[in-house]
Amino acid sequence: MFHIFRKKTSEPTKPIKIPQHIAFICDGNRRWAEQRGLPPLMGHKAGLASNSNMIDWFIAHGVSTVTFFIFSTENWSRSKEEVDFLMDLFYTVMKNNLENLVTKNLRYRIVGSREGLPKKLAEICDKLEDMSAENTGGTVVFALNYGGQDEIVRAVNAAIENGQPVDKETFETFMDTGDLLPIDLVVRTSNEHRISNFLLWKLAYAELLFIPEHWPELVKSEKLWQYILDEYTKRNRRFGGGKKKNYLGKTK
Repeated sequence: MFHIFRKKTSEPTKPIKIPQHIAFICDGNRRWAEQRGLPPLMGHKAGLASNSNMIDWFIAHGVSTVTFFIFSTENWSRSKEEVDFLMDLFYTVMKNNLENLVTKNLRYRIVGSREGLPKKLAEICDKLEDMSAENTGGTVVFALNYGGQDEIVRAVNAAIENGQPVDKETFETFMDTGDLLPIDLVVRTSNEHRISNFLLWKLAYAELLFIPEHWPELVKSEKLWQYILDEYTKRNRRFGGGKKKNYLGKTK
């Protein structure tokens, strides 16, 4: 008697889920510096040191938009020394890397109010956006002088001034972030567990991930970057739905 053996066909590999928009709340710069006996402001500098490598990695792994919360509307309450240092740091990094940033075919957006920013910083933000507007390789967003409630209030006033009723889609056109994808995953460092008025509209259905490492540790750790993507693949995003059940609770 002959036995016919059929070659077992392998199950099709499920596509790996990749978040299309990851947003980072960059926390713990000062704590990182203090733990190493450095001046607290040096933590901010370390937090920007490998930023471009991190961006390149996530874009290369299929993420299309990466957002960084770098200065909130509430951060103006910090000491003048720290605020001045940060404003100079943001300006210097953008100015020194302007040409290199644009050649990577990435589109840059700086969201938040320009009001209150030093003139030279506001101007270079506009220049970076203008120079990269036609780039198609991915989008990088810096939330600078940004507050989620502030953005929504400004959008409401703009919609009122426009004088027409709005729905969700048309309301977004009045927002700084209206052209951006919804956030799939928000990551906050330094063991802090809150969203701190960050991109409230775009976070509506975002997955949240809180990690203990301080921002300067995350920004240069490919191992942590991979952990973030791996963690996202485990999430079951239902957007308010779920398994269909009958009234007896049995799965159909």
